[in-house]
Amino acid sequence: MEYMDQQQQPTQGQILCCQCGIPIAPNPANMCVACLRTQVDITEGIPKQGTLYFCKACERYLQPPAIWVSCALESRELLALCLKKIKGLAKVRLVDAGFIWTEPHSKRIKVKLTIQKEVMGGAILEQVFVVEFTVQNQMCTDCHRVEAKDFWKAVVQLRQKTSHKKTFYYLEQLILKHNVHSNTLNIKQHDEGLDFFYSCIDHARKMVDFLRTVVPCRYKTSQQLLSHDVHSNTFNYKHTFSVEIVPVCKDDVVCLPKKLGHSLGNMGQICVCTRVTTTAQVMDPNTLQVGEISGPAFWRSPFQTICGSKQLTEYIVLQIERLEDKDRRHVKGEGARSQKHLLSDVWVMRAQDMGVTDSQYHCRTHLGHILKAGDSVLGFDMASTNVNDTNLEKINPDNLPDVVLVKKHYGDRVRRHRKRNWKLKGLNKDDARMDTDSADGDYIGFLEDLEEDTEYRRNINIYRDKNKVPVEQSDTEEEDAPKISLQEMLDDLHLTDDETGLDEQGAAAI
Repeated sequence: MEYMDQQQQPTQGQILCCQCGIPIAPNPANMCVACLRTQVDITEGIPKQGTLYFCKACERYLQPPAIWVSCALESRELLALCLKKIKGLAKVRLVDAGFIWTEPHSKRIKVKLTIQKEVMGGAILEQVFVVEFTVQNQMCTDCHRVEAKDFWKAVVQLRQKTSHKKTFYYLEQLILKHNVHSNTLNIKQHDEGLDFFYSCIDHARKMVDFLRTVVPCRYKTSQQLLSHDVHSNTFNYKHTFSVEIVPVCKDDVVCLPKKLGHSLGNMGQICVCTRVTTTAQVMDPNTLQVGEISGPAFWRSPFQTICGSKQLTEYIVLQIERLEDKDRRHVKGEGARSQKHLLSDVWVMRAQDMGVTDSQYHCRTHLGHILKAGDSVLGFDMASTNVNDTNLEKINPDNLPDVVLVKKHYGDRVRRHRKRNWKLKGLNKDDARMDTDSADGDYIGFLEDLEEDTEYRRNINIYRDKNKVPVEQSDTEEEDAPKISLQEMLDDLHLTDDETGLDEQGAAAI
Protein backbone atom coordinates (compact mmCIF):
# COMPACT_ATOMS: atom_id res chain seq x y z
CA MET A 1 0.00 0.00 0.00
CA GLU A 2 1.32 3.40 -0.93
CA TYR A 3 0.59 6.66 0.85
CA MET A 4 0.24 10.02 -0.88
CA ASP A 5 2.50 12.77 0.44
CA GLN A 6 0.32 15.67 -0.72
CA GLN A 7 -3.21 16.29 0.50
CA GLN A 8 -5.79 16.05 -2.28
CA GLN A 9 -7.82 19.21 -3.03
CA PRO A 10 -11.61 18.71 -3.13
CA THR A 11 -13.18 19.46 -6.51
CA GLN A 12 -16.67 20.93 -6.97
CA GLY A 13 -18.94 19.00 -9.19
CA GLN A 14 -21.05 20.50 -11.94
CA ILE A 15 -24.60 19.85 -12.99
CA LEU A 16 -26.52 20.48 -16.15
CA CYS A 17 -28.97 23.36 -16.40
CA CYS A 18 -32.49 22.03 -16.40
CA GLN A 19 -33.47 24.40 -19.19
CA CYS A 20 -30.55 24.66 -21.64
CA GLY A 21 -28.32 21.79 -20.49
CA ILE A 22 -25.04 23.65 -20.11
CA PRO A 23 -22.82 22.65 -17.16
CA ILE A 24 -23.11 25.00 -14.22
CA ALA A 25 -22.20 25.10 -10.55
CA PRO A 26 -24.93 23.67 -8.35
CA ASN A 27 -27.48 26.24 -7.11
CA PRO A 28 -30.89 25.96 -5.46
CA ALA A 29 -32.69 26.69 -8.77
CA ASN A 30 -30.61 24.19 -10.87
CA MET A 31 -30.64 26.81 -13.67
CA CYS A 32 -28.04 29.05 -15.22
CA VAL A 33 -28.21 32.82 -14.84
CA ALA A 34 -29.54 33.37 -18.38
CA CYS A 35 -32.36 30.89 -17.97
CA LEU A 36 -33.12 32.17 -14.46
CA ARG A 37 -33.64 35.69 -15.81
CA THR A 38 -36.00 34.41 -18.46
CA GLN A 39 -38.07 32.63 -15.86
CA VAL A 40 -38.03 35.28 -13.05
CA ASP A 41 -38.29 39.12 -13.30
CA ILE A 42 -37.44 40.69 -9.95
CA THR A 43 -38.45 44.14 -11.23
CA GLU A 44 -42.06 43.02 -11.53
CA GLY A 45 -44.30 45.41 -9.61
CA ILE A 46 -41.81 48.32 -9.84
CA PRO A 47 -42.99 51.08 -12.22
CA LYS A 48 -40.57 52.04 -14.99
CA GLN A 49 -42.06 55.50 -15.47
CA GLY A 50 -43.07 58.29 -13.13
CA THR A 51 -44.01 61.97 -12.93
CA LEU A 52 -42.39 64.86 -11.06
CA TYR A 53 -44.19 68.18 -10.55
CA PHE A 54 -42.04 71.30 -10.87
CA CYS A 55 -42.91 74.95 -10.12
CA LYS A 56 -41.21 77.25 -12.62
CA ALA A 57 -41.72 80.38 -10.52
CA CYS A 58 -39.84 79.26 -7.42
CA GLU A 59 -37.96 76.27 -9.01
CA ARG A 60 -39.14 73.72 -6.46
CA TYR A 61 -40.35 70.11 -6.76
CA LEU A 62 -43.45 68.67 -5.13
CA GLN A 63 -42.83 66.14 -2.39
CA PRO A 64 -46.18 64.49 -1.64
CA PRO A 65 -48.49 65.25 -0.09
CA ALA A 66 -48.04 69.04 -0.06
CA ILE A 67 -44.38 69.91 0.55
CA TRP A 68 -42.34 71.81 -2.04
CA VAL A 69 -38.56 71.35 -1.83
CA SER A 70 -35.69 72.98 -3.72
CA CYS A 71 -33.49 70.48 -5.58
CA ALA A 72 -30.75 70.98 -8.13
CA LEU A 73 -30.39 68.68 -11.13
CA GLU A 74 -28.55 65.41 -10.35
CA SER A 75 -28.38 66.30 -6.66
CA ARG A 76 -28.75 63.96 -3.70
CA GLU A 77 -32.00 65.69 -2.72
CA LEU A 78 -33.51 65.09 -6.16
CA LEU A 79 -32.37 61.44 -6.13
CA ALA A 80 -34.02 60.92 -2.74
CA LEU A 81 -37.22 62.49 -4.07
CA CYS A 82 -37.21 60.17 -7.11
CA LEU A 83 -36.66 57.06 -4.98
CA LYS A 84 -39.61 58.01 -2.79
CA LYS A 85 -41.79 58.19 -5.89
CA ILE A 86 -40.90 54.58 -6.91
CA LYS A 87 -43.25 52.01 -5.37
CA GLY A 88 -42.16 48.41 -4.70
CA LEU A 89 -38.57 49.06 -3.61
CA ALA A 90 -39.42 47.79 -0.14
CA LYS A 91 -39.70 44.20 -1.50
CA VAL A 92 -36.18 44.18 -2.97
CA ARG A 93 -32.68 45.14 -1.82
CA LEU A 94 -31.42 48.38 -3.38
CA VAL A 95 -27.72 48.09 -4.18
CA ASP A 96 -27.00 51.25 -6.21
CA ALA A 97 -28.83 54.27 -7.68
CA GLY A 98 -27.67 57.08 -9.93
CA PHE A 99 -28.67 59.51 -12.68
CA ILE A 100 -28.28 59.01 -16.43
CA TRP A 101 -27.48 62.30 -18.16
CA THR A 102 -30.28 63.91 -20.13
CA GLU A 103 -30.70 67.31 -21.75
CA PRO A 104 -31.80 69.91 -19.14
CA HIS A 105 -34.60 71.14 -21.41
CA SER A 106 -35.90 67.65 -22.25
CA LYS A 107 -38.19 67.50 -19.20
CA ARG A 108 -36.91 63.95 -18.57
CA ILE A 109 -35.00 62.57 -15.58
CA LYS A 110 -33.60 59.01 -15.82
CA VAL A 111 -32.56 57.05 -12.72
CA LYS A 112 -30.46 53.87 -13.01
CA LEU A 113 -31.20 51.31 -10.24
CA THR A 114 -29.41 48.10 -9.21
CA ILE A 115 -31.48 45.72 -7.06
CA GLN A 116 -31.16 42.19 -5.62
CA LYS A 117 -33.80 39.66 -4.61
CA GLU A 118 -33.87 36.06 -3.39
CA VAL A 119 -35.69 33.75 -5.82
CA MET A 120 -36.40 29.97 -6.13
CA GLY A 121 -35.23 28.45 -2.95
CA GLY A 122 -32.54 30.90 -1.91
CA ALA A 123 -30.86 31.93 -5.16
CA ILE A 124 -30.02 35.70 -5.16
CA LEU A 125 -30.58 37.45 -8.46
CA GLU A 126 -29.23 40.97 -9.29
CA GLN A 127 -30.75 43.16 -12.01
CA VAL A 128 -30.17 46.67 -13.41
CA PHE A 129 -32.97 48.76 -14.91
CA VAL A 130 -33.86 52.40 -15.65
CA VAL A 131 -36.82 54.42 -14.39
CA GLU A 132 -37.74 57.49 -16.46
CA PHE A 133 -39.50 60.47 -14.84
CA THR A 134 -41.39 63.12 -16.77
CA VAL A 135 -41.24 66.65 -15.35
CA GLN A 136 -44.57 68.45 -15.48
CA ASN A 137 -45.14 72.10 -14.59
CA GLN A 138 -47.44 72.89 -11.70
CA MET A 139 -47.63 76.15 -9.75
CA CYS A 140 -47.16 75.80 -6.00
CA THR A 141 -49.55 77.32 -3.48
CA ASP A 142 -47.17 80.13 -2.53
CA CYS A 143 -46.79 81.23 -6.14
CA HIS A 144 -50.56 81.03 -6.58
CA ARG A 145 -50.93 83.57 -3.80
CA VAL A 146 -48.31 85.81 -5.34
CA GLU A 147 -50.08 85.77 -8.70
CA ALA A 148 -53.47 86.42 -7.13
CA LYS A 149 -52.12 89.62 -5.45
CA ASP A 150 -55.28 89.95 -3.38
CA PHE A 151 -54.85 86.94 -1.16
CA TRP A 152 -53.16 88.17 1.99
CA LYS A 153 -53.35 87.54 5.70
CA ALA A 154 -51.23 90.45 6.95
CA VAL A 155 -50.40 93.94 5.68
CA VAL A 156 -47.77 96.46 6.80
CA GLN A 157 -48.87 100.06 6.17
CA LEU A 158 -45.85 102.38 6.13
CA ARG A 159 -46.67 106.07 6.54
CA GLN A 160 -44.88 109.40 7.04
CA LYS A 161 -46.62 112.77 7.30
CA THR A 162 -44.32 114.82 5.08
CA SER A 163 -44.61 116.69 1.79
CA HIS A 164 -42.03 114.52 -0.02
CA LYS A 165 -41.05 110.86 -0.19
CA LYS A 166 -37.25 110.92 0.16
CA THR A 167 -37.37 108.74 3.27
CA PHE A 168 -39.35 106.09 1.38
CA TYR A 169 -36.77 106.03 -1.41
CA TYR A 170 -34.02 105.54 1.17
CA LEU A 171 -35.99 102.73 2.81
CA GLU A 172 -36.57 101.11 -0.58
CA GLN A 173 -32.82 100.81 -1.17
CA LEU A 174 -32.25 99.33 2.29
CA ILE A 175 -35.02 96.76 1.70
CA LEU A 176 -33.46 95.77 -1.62
CA LYS A 177 -29.98 95.43 -0.15
CA HIS A 178 -31.12 93.19 2.73
CA ASN A 179 -33.71 91.35 0.58
CA VAL A 180 -36.45 91.86 3.16
CA HIS A 181 -39.15 91.95 0.47
CA SER A 182 -38.66 88.32 -0.63
CA ASN A 183 -41.82 87.11 1.15
CA THR A 184 -44.15 89.89 0.03
CA LEU A 185 -47.16 89.04 -2.12
CA ASN A 186 -47.61 92.57 -3.44
CA ILE A 187 -46.40 96.13 -2.81
CA LYS A 188 -48.68 99.10 -3.41
CA GLN A 189 -47.44 102.68 -3.53
CA HIS A 190 -49.56 105.81 -3.20
CA ASP A 191 -49.23 109.37 -1.95
CA GLU A 192 -49.59 108.36 1.69
CA GLY A 193 -46.84 105.70 1.70
CA LEU A 194 -46.27 102.00 0.99
CA ASP A 195 -48.33 98.87 1.70
CA PHE A 196 -46.66 95.44 1.98
CA PHE A 197 -48.93 92.39 1.75
CA TYR A 198 -47.99 88.98 3.21
CA SER A 199 -49.45 85.49 3.34
CA CYS A 200 -48.71 84.99 7.04
CA ILE A 201 -48.32 87.22 10.05
CA ASP A 202 -44.74 86.10 10.80
CA HIS A 203 -43.43 87.66 7.59
CA ALA A 204 -45.19 90.92 8.44
CA ARG A 205 -43.61 90.97 11.91
CA LYS A 206 -40.20 90.44 10.31
CA MET A 207 -40.72 93.50 8.12
CA VAL A 208 -41.83 95.61 11.10
CA ASP A 209 -38.77 94.54 13.09
CA PHE A 210 -36.54 95.53 10.17
CA LEU A 211 -38.17 98.96 9.87
CA ARG A 212 -37.68 99.61 13.57
CA THR A 213 -33.93 98.99 13.18
CA VAL A 214 -33.36 101.35 10.23
CA VAL A 215 -35.67 104.35 10.85
CA PRO A 216 -37.18 105.96 13.97
CA CYS A 217 -40.80 104.87 14.01
CA ARG A 218 -43.65 103.42 16.02
CA TYR A 219 -46.37 100.94 15.10
CA LYS A 220 -49.85 99.79 16.05
CA THR A 221 -51.61 96.49 15.31
CA SER A 222 -55.19 95.57 14.56
CA GLN A 223 -57.04 92.51 13.31
CA GLN A 224 -60.29 91.76 11.51
CA LEU A 225 -62.21 88.50 11.93
CA LEU A 226 -62.99 86.82 8.60
CA SER A 227 -64.45 83.47 9.64
CA HIS A 228 -64.92 81.28 12.70
CA ASP A 229 -65.34 77.51 12.92
CA VAL A 230 -67.46 76.74 16.00
CA HIS A 231 -66.71 73.01 15.83
CA SER A 232 -62.91 73.24 15.93
CA ASN A 233 -62.81 76.68 17.62
CA THR A 234 -60.49 78.12 14.96
CA PHE A 235 -60.47 81.77 13.88
CA ASN A 236 -59.37 83.32 10.60
CA TYR A 237 -58.05 86.87 10.93
CA LYS A 238 -56.54 89.54 8.72
CA HIS A 239 -53.83 91.48 10.56
CA THR A 240 -52.76 95.07 9.95
CA PHE A 241 -49.52 96.71 11.14
CA SER A 242 -49.57 100.50 10.93
CA VAL A 243 -46.00 101.88 11.01
CA GLU A 244 -45.52 105.64 11.34
CA ILE A 245 -42.11 107.20 10.69
CA VAL A 246 -41.18 110.40 12.48
CA PRO A 247 -42.26 113.38 10.31
CA VAL A 248 -38.72 114.75 10.00
CA CYS A 249 -36.59 114.37 6.88
CA LYS A 250 -33.13 115.32 5.70
CA ASP A 251 -32.59 119.09 5.16
CA ASP A 252 -35.66 120.06 7.22
CA VAL A 253 -35.54 123.06 9.57
CA VAL A 254 -37.10 122.20 12.93
CA CYS A 255 -37.85 124.00 16.18
CA LEU A 256 -37.14 121.69 19.10
CA PRO A 257 -39.13 121.82 22.33
CA LYS A 258 -37.17 123.54 25.04
CA LYS A 259 -37.14 120.44 27.24
CA LEU A 260 -35.83 118.27 24.41
CA GLY A 261 -33.12 120.83 23.59
CA HIS A 262 -31.91 120.75 27.22
CA SER A 263 -31.76 116.94 27.17
CA LEU A 264 -29.50 117.10 24.08
CA GLY A 265 -26.89 119.25 25.85
CA ASN A 266 -28.53 122.69 25.98
CA MET A 267 -28.82 122.74 22.20
CA GLY A 268 -30.47 125.69 20.46
CA GLN A 269 -34.07 125.18 19.45
CA ILE A 270 -33.62 126.17 15.78
CA CYS A 271 -31.85 123.19 14.16
CA VAL A 272 -31.28 121.59 10.78
CA CYS A 273 -31.88 117.86 10.26
CA THR A 274 -28.72 116.55 8.61
CA ARG A 275 -29.65 112.87 8.28
CA VAL A 276 -32.36 110.36 9.19
CA THR A 277 -31.12 106.80 9.74
CA THR A 278 -31.82 104.82 12.90
CA THR A 279 -32.18 108.21 14.60
CA ALA A 280 -32.94 111.74 13.45
CA GLN A 281 -29.65 113.66 13.55
CA VAL A 282 -29.99 117.43 14.07
CA MET A 283 -27.43 120.25 14.20
CA ASP A 284 -27.50 123.75 15.62
CA PRO A 285 -26.15 125.98 12.80
CA ASN A 286 -25.09 128.64 15.32
CA THR A 287 -22.84 126.39 17.45
CA LEU A 288 -22.22 123.21 15.37
CA GLN A 289 -23.66 121.22 18.26
CA VAL A 290 -25.19 117.90 17.15
CA GLY A 291 -27.73 115.59 18.69
CA GLU A 292 -29.57 112.38 17.91
CA ILE A 293 -33.30 111.98 18.47
CA SER A 294 -34.56 108.41 18.67
CA GLY A 295 -38.09 107.32 17.94
CA PRO A 296 -39.25 107.03 21.59
CA ALA A 297 -37.65 110.41 22.42
CA PHE A 298 -39.51 112.08 19.55
CA TRP A 299 -42.91 110.65 20.49
CA ARG A 300 -42.41 111.78 24.10
CA SER A 301 -41.76 115.34 22.93
CA PRO A 302 -43.19 115.61 19.40
CA PHE A 303 -42.48 118.61 17.18
CA GLN A 304 -43.06 119.63 13.56
CA THR A 305 -40.84 120.92 10.81
CA ILE A 306 -41.12 124.65 10.22
CA CYS A 307 -39.61 124.42 6.74
CA GLY A 308 -39.26 121.46 4.37
CA SER A 309 -36.83 120.95 1.52
CA LYS A 310 -39.45 122.13 -1.02
CA GLN A 311 -39.87 125.52 0.72
CA LEU A 312 -36.23 126.57 0.67
CA THR A 313 -35.20 129.86 -0.95
CA GLU A 314 -32.11 130.34 -3.10
CA TYR A 315 -29.53 132.85 -1.84
CA ILE A 316 -26.28 134.22 -3.24
CA VAL A 317 -23.25 134.36 -0.92
CA LEU A 318 -21.78 137.87 -0.85
CA GLN A 319 -19.15 137.49 1.84
CA ILE A 320 -18.07 134.77 4.24
CA GLU A 321 -15.73 134.90 7.24
CA ARG A 322 -14.51 132.00 9.31
CA LEU A 323 -15.50 132.15 12.96
CA GLU A 324 -12.88 131.26 15.53
CA ASP A 325 -13.70 128.95 18.40
CA LYS A 326 -13.29 131.71 20.97
CA ASP A 327 -16.00 133.76 19.27
CA ARG A 328 -18.48 130.88 19.33
CA ARG A 329 -21.23 130.86 21.92
CA HIS A 330 -20.50 128.41 24.74
CA VAL A 331 -23.12 127.06 27.13
CA LYS A 332 -22.88 124.93 30.23
CA GLY A 333 -23.27 121.21 29.67
CA GLU A 334 -23.11 121.47 25.91
CA GLY A 335 -22.93 118.26 23.92
CA ALA A 336 -20.73 117.08 21.09
CA ARG A 337 -19.89 119.29 18.11
CA SER A 338 -19.49 118.33 14.49
CA GLN A 339 -15.89 118.09 13.27
CA LYS A 340 -16.88 117.91 9.59
CA HIS A 341 -18.41 121.38 9.40
CA LEU A 342 -16.94 124.86 9.80
CA LEU A 343 -18.75 127.64 11.63
CA SER A 344 -18.72 130.92 9.68
CA ASP A 345 -20.38 134.32 9.46
CA VAL A 346 -21.98 134.83 6.06
CA TRP A 347 -23.75 137.70 4.28
CA VAL A 348 -26.26 136.61 1.66
CA MET A 349 -28.87 138.08 -0.67
CA ARG A 350 -31.88 136.41 -2.21
CA ALA A 351 -31.31 135.38 -5.80
CA GLN A 352 -34.59 136.93 -6.90
CA ASP A 353 -33.54 140.29 -5.38
CA MET A 354 -30.28 140.53 -7.33
CA GLY A 355 -30.38 143.79 -9.27
CA VAL A 356 -33.72 144.78 -7.74
CA THR A 357 -33.04 145.65 -4.09
CA ASP A 358 -29.99 145.89 -1.88
CA SER A 359 -31.40 143.95 1.09
CA GLN A 360 -28.75 141.71 2.64
CA TYR A 361 -29.00 139.18 5.43
CA HIS A 362 -26.41 138.14 7.97
CA CYS A 363 -26.39 134.76 9.68
CA ARG A 364 -24.15 132.04 10.99
CA THR A 365 -23.90 128.78 9.13
CA HIS A 366 -22.34 125.36 9.43
CA LEU A 367 -21.47 125.29 5.71
CA GLY A 368 -18.28 127.32 5.94
CA HIS A 369 -16.19 124.40 4.64
CA ILE A 370 -17.90 124.36 1.21
CA LEU A 371 -19.15 127.94 0.69
CA LYS A 372 -17.31 130.82 -0.91
CA ALA A 373 -18.31 134.21 -2.27
CA GLY A 374 -20.54 133.90 -5.32
CA ASP A 375 -21.95 130.45 -4.49
CA SER A 376 -25.64 129.63 -4.44
CA VAL A 377 -27.09 128.26 -1.23
CA LEU A 378 -30.58 127.16 -0.17
CA GLY A 379 -32.00 128.42 3.10
CA PHE A 380 -35.13 129.22 5.08
CA ASP A 381 -36.25 132.87 5.08
CA MET A 382 -37.49 133.32 8.64
CA ALA A 383 -37.69 137.12 8.36
CA SER A 384 -40.52 137.20 5.83
CA THR A 385 -42.24 133.83 6.50
CA ASN A 386 -45.22 133.35 8.76
CA VAL A 387 -44.89 130.06 10.64
CA ASN A 388 -47.50 128.61 12.97
CA ASP A 389 -45.58 126.60 15.54
CA THR A 390 -46.15 126.54 19.29
CA ASN A 391 -42.48 125.99 20.11
CA LEU A 392 -41.40 128.84 17.81
CA GLU A 393 -43.86 131.30 19.36
CA LYS A 394 -42.25 130.83 22.79
CA ILE A 395 -38.82 131.99 21.54
CA ASN A 396 -37.87 135.67 21.83
CA PRO A 397 -38.02 137.17 18.28
CA ASP A 398 -34.72 138.97 18.91
CA ASN A 399 -32.98 135.59 19.24
CA LEU A 400 -34.27 134.27 15.92
CA PRO A 401 -31.98 134.42 12.87
CA ASP A 402 -33.16 136.08 9.67
CA VAL A 403 -31.98 133.19 7.51
CA VAL A 404 -31.16 129.55 8.24
CA LEU A 405 -28.89 128.15 5.53
CA VAL A 406 -29.41 124.45 4.87
CA LYS A 407 -27.30 123.25 1.94
CA LYS A 408 -25.29 124.40 -1.05
CA HIS A 409 -27.01 124.65 -4.42
CA TYR A 410 -25.06 123.17 -7.35
CA GLY A 411 -26.82 124.66 -10.34
CA ASP A 412 -29.31 123.25 -12.80
CA ARG A 413 -30.99 120.03 -11.65
CA VAL A 414 -31.75 118.84 -15.20
CA ARG A 415 -28.10 119.23 -16.23
CA ARG A 416 -26.92 117.23 -13.22
CA HIS A 417 -29.41 114.48 -13.96
CA ARG A 418 -28.26 114.29 -17.59
CA LYS A 419 -24.64 113.87 -16.52
CA ARG A 420 -25.43 111.18 -13.92
CA ASN A 421 -23.82 107.87 -15.00
CA TRP A 422 -25.23 105.62 -12.27
CA LYS A 423 -28.60 104.26 -11.27
CA LEU A 424 -30.45 102.41 -8.52
CA LYS A 425 -32.66 99.36 -8.41
CA GLY A 426 -36.30 99.63 -7.42
CA LEU A 427 -39.06 97.52 -5.96
CA ASN A 428 -41.79 96.14 -8.21
CA LYS A 429 -44.68 98.26 -6.95
CA ASP A 430 -48.24 98.93 -8.04
CA ASP A 431 -48.70 102.70 -8.30
CA ALA A 432 -52.19 103.69 -7.18
CA ARG A 433 -53.40 107.26 -6.63
CA MET A 434 -49.84 108.49 -7.12
CA ASP A 435 -48.80 111.98 -8.25
CA THR A 436 -46.12 111.03 -10.76
CA ASP A 437 -44.76 114.55 -11.31
CA SER A 438 -44.17 115.10 -7.61
CA ALA A 439 -42.70 111.62 -7.22
CA ASP A 440 -40.20 112.19 -10.05
CA GLY A 441 -39.06 115.44 -8.47
CA ASP A 442 -38.63 113.78 -5.07
CA TYR A 443 -36.64 110.93 -6.63
CA ILE A 444 -34.25 113.31 -8.39
CA GLY A 445 -33.81 115.17 -5.12
CA PHE A 446 -32.99 111.87 -3.40
CA LEU A 447 -30.33 111.12 -6.02
CA GLU A 448 -28.79 114.54 -5.40
CA ASP A 449 -28.69 113.85 -1.65
CA LEU A 450 -26.81 110.63 -2.32
CA GLU A 451 -24.22 112.48 -4.39
CA GLU A 452 -23.72 115.19 -1.78
CA ASP A 453 -23.49 112.94 1.31
CA THR A 454 -21.04 110.02 1.38
CA GLU A 455 -22.31 108.77 4.75
CA TYR A 456 -25.88 108.77 3.46
CA ARG A 457 -25.08 106.41 0.57
CA ARG A 458 -22.84 104.07 2.52
CA ASN A 459 -25.59 101.46 3.03
CA ILE A 460 -26.96 101.66 -0.52
CA ASN A 461 -25.97 99.60 -3.57
CA ILE A 462 -25.19 101.87 -6.54
CA TYR A 463 -24.90 100.50 -10.08
CA ARG A 464 -23.19 101.98 -13.10
CA ASP A 465 -25.49 102.89 -15.99
CA LYS A 466 -23.67 101.62 -19.07
CA ASN A 467 -26.50 102.80 -21.34
CA LYS A 468 -26.07 106.43 -20.31
CA VAL A 469 -24.58 108.53 -23.08
CA PRO A 470 -21.69 110.65 -21.72
CA VAL A 471 -22.32 114.38 -21.83
CA GLU A 472 -19.49 116.75 -22.57
CA GLN A 473 -18.96 119.41 -19.95
CA SER A 474 -18.61 122.98 -21.14
CA ASP A 475 -16.46 125.65 -19.54
CA THR A 476 -19.47 127.49 -18.12
CA GLU A 477 -20.79 124.50 -16.14
CA GLU A 478 -20.15 123.88 -12.50
CA GLU A 479 -17.14 121.68 -11.86
CA ASP A 480 -17.43 121.46 -8.07
CA ALA A 481 -20.67 119.49 -8.08
CA PRO A 482 -20.21 116.25 -6.09
CA LYS A 483 -20.04 113.00 -8.02
CA ILE A 484 -20.03 109.31 -7.17
CA SER A 485 -16.77 107.62 -8.13
CA LEU A 486 -16.52 104.35 -10.03
CA GLN A 487 -15.09 102.62 -6.95
CA GLU A 488 -18.44 103.04 -5.22
CA MET A 489 -20.28 101.40 -8.14
CA LEU A 490 -18.41 98.09 -8.09
CA ASP A 491 -21.12 96.16 -6.26
CA ASP A 492 -22.70 93.62 -8.63
CA LEU A 493 -20.50 94.86 -11.48
CA HIS A 494 -19.70 92.16 -14.06
CA LEU A 495 -16.63 92.65 -16.24
CA THR A 496 -16.36 90.93 -19.63
CA ASP A 497 -13.92 91.26 -22.52
CA ASP A 498 -14.86 93.30 -25.57
CA GLU A 499 -13.15 95.45 -28.19
CA THR A 500 -11.83 97.93 -25.65
CA GLY A 501 -10.81 95.27 -23.15
CA LEU A 502 -13.48 95.76 -20.51
CA ASP A 503 -17.24 96.09 -20.62
CA GLU A 504 -19.00 96.92 -17.38
CA GLN A 505 -22.48 95.47 -17.04
CA GLY A 506 -24.58 96.51 -14.08
CA ALA A 507 -28.01 95.47 -13.01
CA ALA A 508 -30.97 96.95 -14.84
CA ALA A 509 -32.91 99.58 -12.99
CA ILE A 510 -36.60 98.99 -12.43
